[in-house]
Amino acid sequence: METANSNVSKAEEFKLLANEAFGARKYTQAIELYTKAIELNSQSAVYLANRAFAHIRLEEYGSAIQDATKAIEVDPKYSKGYYRRGTAHLAMGKFKEALKDFQQVKKLCPNDPDATKKLKECEKAVMKLKFEEAIAVPESQRRSVAESIDFHSIEVEPQYSGARIEGDIVTLDFVKKMMDDFKIQKFIHKRYAFQIVLQTREILRALPSLVDINVPDGKHFTVCGDVHGQYYDLLNIFKLNGLPSEENPYLFNGDFVDRGSFSLEVILTLFAFKCMSPSAIYLARGNHESKSMNKIYGFEGEVRSKLSETFVELFAEVFCCLPLAHVINEKIFVVHGGLFSVDGVKLSDIRAIDRFCEPPEEGLMCELLWSDPQPLPGRGPSKRGVGLSFGADVTKKFLQENNLDLVVRSHEVKDEGYEIDHDGKLITVFSAPNYCDQMGNKGAFIRFEAPDLKPNIVTFSAVDHPDVKPMAYANNFLRMFS
Repeated sequence: METANSNVSKAEEFKLLANEAFGARKYTQAIELYTKAIELNSQSAVYLANRAFAHIRLEEYGSAIQDATKAIEVDPKYSKGYYRRGTAHLAMGKFKEALKDFQQVKKLCPNDPDATKKLKECEKAVMKLKFEEAIAVPESQRRSVAESIDFHSIEVEPQYSGARIEGDIVTLDFVKKMMDDFKIQKFIHKRYAFQIVLQTREILRALPSLVDINVPDGKHFTVCGDVHGQYYDLLNIFKLNGLPSEENPYLFNGDFVDRGSFSLEVILTLFAFKCMSPSAIYLARGNHESKSMNKIYGFEGEVRSKLSETFVELFAEVFCCLPLAHVINEKIFVVHGGLFSVDGVKLSDIRAIDRFCEPPEEGLMCELLWSDPQPLPGRGPSKRGVGLSFGADVTKKFLQENNLDLVVRSHEVKDEGYEIDHDGKLITVFSAPNYCDQMGNKGAFIRFEAPDLKPNIVTFSAVDHPDVKPMAYANNFLRMFS
């Protein structure tokens, strides 16, 4: 009995320490401390729901759903268990599952105005989803938006004073002027926005799903991770490391958009450099280059606000043209998410993927965009609820079988902007510092110099940006929880 009381008391101490870490936005540390509390007292729904909340903050929605479900099993009347699970379902775009959880919250807390408000918003989201499903045109009958647009026929008003493309050629002078205009929140004419996006589409469509990059001896190459609409931090990368050019090439490894509220400025800048010089910049698809994510996390709302509905559809089409992975000098495999649920995947299998679609919920394409490394060997369930987690043995085997030396991936915020795992064979790089204006992390990029291709990691801090909050254009309902 005394031991049991002692365990409960120690567990409560760990919970208080975890709460402090959570308050200081040290979410990984908070999860470790809540875990210690749970090990000492597994019958506390509060500890489980608190750990679920920390997982939500780290975008580990799969783990959050597991914890919240356990909290509900421990105490079916604990409203926060349903609340946390509903929030995680919502963040994954699973509106119908979220609705069931918030209906339960309302049932348990009938007089809580916050629960009522969130339930109403969730009902609206589900109604909207049902309406969209009802009017959706089957994929086989869908016409390409890109092929219906003739940007040449769009007139530019004489009073327009922004950056101009003369003829069909995107020049460095145009890109610089456009970037300067974006910096002062002045937008380019829709004619030029159409031109940039349509020309990028043509370039990307011609590429294979796995792109080989050759870096000559004595030359260097830079890999950046997620930028997530943080335009002013993108400008800082270029300030620190130079603008993209054939002499200074970059690979941006997915998740250019969403969350940050300058996603359109980011994507048009990257696309404009691609038009200017295709070998100056390479672009990979991330899990956020998809309709389902853009609908929830802000890019769709931002495009609709700054441009038009036509551009929403056009970007969705162009994102389906982005390559899924790159290999540098036949030695470094670069992908947004990670590796696979099965052994024996060859580079030729990745090249053979038909990528011109929205990302599926399973299979090689899904795993390339969504998976994460784990410290334990083997494979495990994804903490995100999509893809999987893979260990050092999986990484080692994939590299050996494909005669590669290193995996570089992004997809996860890291305190220092990067992390080296799996016995030095895997590097995560993340280029959005102080992610969402709240994580306090550094950003990083990696410079490789041929022929040895030793990774030189450069870290940097966030810079100021105009007072437009992250998620300003996100789904109303999701903003209520952020």
